[in-house]
Amino acid sequence: MEDKHNRLKESGRQLAVSWALCAVCLIGHLSHIFGAKVSWVHVFHSTGFHLSLSLFTLLGPGRQLILDGVKSLFKGAPNMNTLVGLGALSSFTVSSFAALIPKLGWKAFFEEPVMLIAFVLLGRNLEQRAKIKATSDMTGLLSILPSKARLVVNGEVNDRDSVVEVPCSSLSVGDQIVVLPGDRVPADGIVRAGRSIVDESSLTGEPLPVTKISGSQVAAGSVNLNGTLTIEVRRPGGETAIGDIVRLVEEAQSREAPVQRLADKVAGHFTYGVMALSVATFMFWNLFGPRILSAGFCQGNTVSLALQLSCSVLVIACPCALGLATPTAMLVGTSLGATKGLLLRGGSLLEKFSMVNTIVFDKTGTLTIGRPVVTDVVIPGDTEHADQRSEDEVLKLAAAVESNTVHPVGKAIVEAAQAFKSPFPKVLDGTFVEEPGSGAVAIVENRKVSVGTLEWVRRNGVAENVFKELVEEEHGNQSVVYVGVDDTLAGLIYFEDQIRDDAGNVVDLLSGQGIDVYMLSGDKRNNAEYVASVVGIPKEKVLSEVKPNEKRKFINELQKNQNVVAMVGDGINDAAALASAHIGVAMGGGVGAAGEVSSVVLMGNRLSQLLDALELSRLTMKTVKQNLWWSFAYNIVGIPIAAGMLLPITGTILTPSIAGALMGLSSIGVMANSLLLRFKFSSKQKQIHGKSMETQIYASSDSRINTKEKVKQPYSDERYRDSTSRE
Repeated sequence: MEDKHNRLKESGRQLAVSWALCAVCLIGHLSHIFGAKVSWVHVFHSTGFHLSLSLFTLLGPGRQLILDGVKSLFKGAPNMNTLVGLGALSSFTVSSFAALIPKLGWKAFFEEPVMLIAFVLLGRNLEQRAKIKATSDMTGLLSILPSKARLVVNGEVNDRDSVVEVPCSSLSVGDQIVVLPGDRVPADGIVRAGRSIVDESSLTGEPLPVTKISGSQVAAGSVNLNGTLTIEVRRPGGETAIGDIVRLVEEAQSREAPVQRLADKVAGHFTYGVMALSVATFMFWNLFGPRILSAGFCQGNTVSLALQLSCSVLVIACPCALGLATPTAMLVGTSLGATKGLLLRGGSLLEKFSMVNTIVFDKTGTLTIGRPVVTDVVIPGDTEHADQRSEDEVLKLAAAVESNTVHPVGKAIVEAAQAFKSPFPKVLDGTFVEEPGSGAVAIVENRKVSVGTLEWVRRNGVAENVFKELVEEEHGNQSVVYVGVDDTLAGLIYFEDQIRDDAGNVVDLLSGQGIDVYMLSGDKRNNAEYVASVVGIPKEKVLSEVKPNEKRKFINELQKNQNVVAMVGDGINDAAALASAHIGVAMGGGVGAAGEVSSVVLMGNRLSQLLDALELSRLTMKTVKQNLWWSFAYNIVGIPIAAGMLLPITGTILTPSIAGALMGLSSIGVMANSLLLRFKFSSKQKQIHGKSMETQIYASSDSRINTKEKVKQPYSDERYRDSTSRE
């Protein structure tokens, strides 16, 4: 980016010089028009003075442009600079002959190269500014990283002398750092102590802050809002997620879409065509000019007029607008995606993604959140026991035991209990026992609490004669653990891999757009069909108990039917299918795992971002097509006018300087239309999401705590919606 700014400064200096020369040239014309009587003023409109200005322009601000055009012509790859250079040199050469050999009767127009170069450099400068604006979002991501971090040197966070400020570049994996309220996190890591609300909008695009507790992952550049966190560094320096984002986006912006390669090829042939038209224009007006125009109009010599019109044809033609049509839109689209939590890897991706007509979802971790969540606590309907406990008490007793395990179900129980801010009891030291595959048992508040399978709680003293027939149909596809207290069955805790809250809405909207939606899963048939029925995918489009290689084969079968297929997965178990699909979309658990095989990474880890990515790709390609149509239409209309089509009818003639100005405006128009993509996308987002984005409350980057419901939602309480899951 620094190099781009340096080039912009150099362009600005050349622009200032060229327009200063243009202003001097204009003073000469004005003095002549208004008949200034001061003798030295007339120097400004003398032929020699204008020749000097023109020569200085060509050798000064226009030199690099002309040299590049000539080199490109000799290499057999003429470009816009070739046309501008030929136009400027032709105007100067014709004017020089007119001035040096008056007998020819030609008209001198030395001001044309001066004004032409000024207009072209103005267009280039505005174009560079627009490109820098399009990529400024990426620079902004890097600039938000702090320069210093508070490093814990002696392991005592509470001791001020143990915390020292060090440059962020010196941090290493395993270091512990302290992040105070209001500070930005200096490196990716895991929270080891503390609790706070963190703003991750710069990374994920999610506007609402996220609660972080011990075990939660935090990303560099996010803002710690209200609590002190102690973080163990996992990815310092340039290895952070933001560094990955910038790297992937820059890689994406360097790739060419197929439509861009076509535009470049057309632009090359276009330049040769314009040069041929310029020659044809000269020959036509030189041969037929006297028959078409009056002798007074061409002042008895049509050669000068023919040369001027042929120069105008060279200058007005704009392969630049054609060349800019695709890359500018792609540049804006990929940068805009990154600021919205979407990593889009390459222009070819955007073009392909806009044509997707089939989307295949993985189940676990994609349509579901990928980990168990407590959905309900049921107390057996046995009122004979006076010590029957409430649901909350049973959950807290189970959490006391499971807080000593690392099992995912145990973590889910602890998370559910943490929704109630009152602390749960602790296990008596030395009493905790765990049996893999069965459960765990410990002494809590002088009572023996067992949590696990039915067989496990029986083995730990729960009397068989207390079991009643329990109604489980309402819990659908959910699994269950049993909680025993001494010899009593205290309760049953149901859990499931929670379906994402936005999954059903996403599937419904995709189906409404005419996109075929499938689901693949390695899970059992009943489990897969249950999830599919909830989100709205027909059973005939569900494949269960499939292995990773079978997923890849299914994707390939869909592609044989001329479908453009996108695969949405977690980026790890679905790597083969993600790589085989036309578009691989990974949920945003981590760029390192998913980014290498996926074309798109949803950094916000929200399935609804898939709709954003689809809409952004469509809008980007629509913008590309608009730019291309504008480029072709401009040249179709502009070139005949520059060649003198209107001259016999209205007397209208485009001088090379006016043609140069129009050429610059065509390029600026393409850039402006590309930048409008930002506003178009924001408008489309509002239409897609409506006000739901403002009312959703996300408790973490991959889960959301809602009001207490018995079956379909995670077990929680309305009063404690700010609780979060342990990662």
